[in-house]
Amino acid sequence: MDRTTRQAALWATVVALPVAALIAVLAIRAGQEDPVARPTPSATAPSPHPTTPVEMAAPALQERAATVCRALLSRLPATVQGMAQRPVTAGPEQNAAYGDPAVTVACGVPAAQVPPTAELFDLDQVCWYQTAGDQATVWTTVDREVPVRVTVPKEYDTPGQKAIAFSDALVAAVPSRPDVPSGCV
Repeated sequence: MDRTTRQAALWATVVALPVAALIAVLAIRAGQEDPVARPTPSATAPSPHPTTPVEMAAPALQERAATVCRALLSRLPATVQGMAQRPVTAGPEQNAAYGDPAVTVACGVPAAQVPPTAELFDLDQVCWYQTAGDQATVWTTVDREVPVRVTVPKEYDTPGQKAIAFSDALVAAVPSRPDVPSGCV
């Protein structure tokens, strides 16, 4: 063997041995379970996001209200405060639902009948009228061209925070009314 061939063989060995060792180590590790990558059950782990449709009514809307509602629904986020959006049984162009139990958003609802002495809430540039029932707290916009209702089940501690979560989309998509109730200014 001449000197050039011997030197080439030496370099090939110097390169091939570490590469072969690295491949062997990677193959062994690939065959083992990685305890860091494996999910571990936790008492605080979130439950799977429900995918069953939420029962909602979808009354027929006038053309302008339907246009505004489609604009609003297109701006709603995929998740709100850790709750994933869920499908609805009717009116996906005017209704949305999040989490379980479901917080619902209904666009194009009848205007709220606000008593003269009622307290109104200005939450992030949207004026809301709140009614509390046995099962849920209902927030209805009173300053928007097309009324929007957010229904928050009693299981949630801070229903106003759930309504606020939709304020940015409402401000961007639903024009305000010129005749805003006096408690909203």
